[in-house]
Amino acid sequence: MKSWDVTALDAEPRMPRILSSSGDARVVVLVLGAGERLQEHEVHERSWIVVVAGEVDVDPDTGERVRGEVGALFEFEPQERREVTARSDSRLLLLLAPWPGEGHPGALSLEQKANARAHAAEYAESRRG
Repeated sequence: MKSWDVTALDAEPRMPRILSSSGDARVVVLVLGAGERLQEHEVHERSWIVVVAGEVDVDPDTGERVRGEVGALFEFEPQERREVTARSDSRLLLLLAPWPGEGHPGALSLEQKANARAHAAEYAESRRG
């Protein structure tokens, strides 16, 4: 068994701290100073965010801002976009499962990785139109 006191861990803003990582899940502690945010983003995995300290606003892609205080739990589908803004100094626990999720660069085969740049260049060219 492993255990952590998430409220007392040594963690710094902009320096995610991975607590555990396996083929089943990844657990990360994030620290945001008041006013800082995780800009709009998405991950390949189903994810959960638990507010361990502070207060945040979560803006999912649906446009419905939700405030979260200590104890709040948010769940997101894979690729569901969101932005998280700290209303006060905040500490978050992020759970990702399965790890890595389908489409995550860490889950690509060697052949897929070898072709990734070519696919990215094709995609960028198609967006320019």
